[in-house]
Amino acid sequence: MNQLLILMAPQGGQGGGIMSFLPLIAIVVVFYFFMIRPQMKKAKDQKKYIEALKKGDKILTIGGIYGKIVEVREDATIIMEVEDGTKMKISKNAVSNDATPTLNQN
Repeated sequence: MNQLLILMAPQGGQGGGIMSFLPLIAIVVVFYFFMIRPQMKKAKDQKKYIEALKKGDKILTIGGIYGKIVEVREDATIIMEVEDGTKMKISKNAVSNDATPTLNQN
């Protein structure tokens, strides 16, 4: 029985602990650079875009509605006009992206 325990004992002493965590550390680094960091950059760019909205910008909401900004209010809302002249009050956070290229095609 003692011979079996001697064969199963880790070789190399202290270095075995760090080497066993190396693959886990590598996975965390890969996740950070390929998933977390790009997502943070995208969120930062979206926030910057929303803060820069102004009257006359053509937008697309997260609900799929195209429109043009008529008024930007201080309470984080926007009055937007859709194609038939109807005005809608929406939250700034409901703006998905710039729709100028799409609306200029029509």
